[in-house]
Amino acid sequence: MNVRTGSVIAEVVESALDSKSRRKGLLGRDSLADSHALVLAPCGSVHTIGMRFPIDVLFMNADGSVIKIVERMGAWRMAGSLQACITVELPTGSVQRHHVLTGDRLSIQSGSSAQT
Repeated sequence: MNVRTGSVIAEVVESALDSKSRRKGLLGRDSLADSHALVLAPCGSVHTIGMRFPIDVLFMNADGSVIKIVERMGAWRMAGSLQACITVELPTGSVQRHHVLTGDRLSIQSGSSAQT
C-alpha cells in the first residue's frame, strides 16, 4: 500500500528473502498477474536476463521509502540503487496506475497490522 495515496499497489505479495529465491525471482514465468508483487530483500539491484515480460521496479530504503523507480524494464536489462535494501517487482503499468513517486513510503499490511 502506498501510504501517501492509500492505493493498494498489490493484493498478493510474494517474498524472496534468501539467496536462492532472490536469484530465481520471476525467471521461468510468462507474466506477473495484475495486483501481484515480488519483494526481494536484501536487494539493491535486479536484472531481467532471460525474462519473458517487462516489469516495473521500485527500489526502497530500510524505512520503506521509494528511492528509485524503473518503469517498463524490458528483457536483458540491469538496474539498481546503491542506497536500496528492498526491491519490489510489479507488473508493467503499476507505477503509473497507482501514482507511485520517488519518496513515497510503502507498507505491507496483513489484517490489522502494518509493516514497512
